[in-house]
Amino acid sequence: MTIRRPSAARTARLLAATAVLGGLLAGTAAPALAAAPERTAPRAAARKAAPDTATATVTVTGNGRASAAPDLAILSAGVESTCPTAKEAMAVQTTAAEALLDVLHKQGISDRDIRTDSLSLAPVYTQTKDGSSKVTGYQAGQSFSVKVRDLGRTGQVIGAVNEAAGNAGRVNGVVFDVADPSALRAKAREAAYRDAYDKASQHARLSGHRLGRLVSLSEGESVRPGPGAAPAVSADEPSVPLAPGEIEEQVTVSAVYELI
Repeated sequence: MTIRRPSAARTARLLAATAVLGGLLAGTAAPALAAAPERTAPRAAARKAAPDTATATVTVTGNGRASAAPDLAILSAGVESTCPTAKEAMAVQTTAAEALLDVLHKQGISDRDIRTDSLSLAPVYTQTKDGSSKVTGYQAGQSFSVKVRDLGRTGQVIGAVNEAAGNAGRVNGVVFDVADPSALRAKAREAAYRDAYDKASQHARLSGHRLGRLVSLSEGESVRPGPGAAPAVSADEPSVPLAPGEIEEQVTVSAVYELI
């Protein structure tokens, strides 16, 4: 058996081809390995360099009150009659209502300050011995809301209304108020804002911070807790003594401040 050995030229060509192929493989792998750190390193650096942007805040509620003497009385008055028929009840009610309106005009109350709140006509039932109900008459009524702008004459107006309407007259109550509540509400709002600011300043000091800018501010509904209402008044004399007291306005605000 004869064994042929490759010639020296052929061996050299094979070695050269192998070297070229190895270089190509090394050249493609190296950029890939070098690029991997470049993709991951910036992300890791960004995570480390990202600052903590959260800002400390404090939320407080401020309460403000303001009071003033009333300058307006709102009188609830009316007439009521009960008669055997609906027609008679309405006629008596109409006569009494006209007398009431006439005396109000004589007391200096203008038409713009008199408003009809309700007008009613309803049957009156009586229970019989056998347990059934029977219509025995009709009741008619009308109520008015009257603004008395001269507060000192409120008692006199009540007495005049009661005298003019007679037994058909009804005085259901009186409420004292201020004609323009905007000024009173503004004072209560200022007091509420100061209260919120003082509370926020104290929280900042206690927590070792300084009070920063106002982030948000909202106002709740204003409250009128004590309008000076008097229940139903019986006026047997020309003038009824009344005690108006004071009108109070309450405002609540919610504020958010930065702590620095």
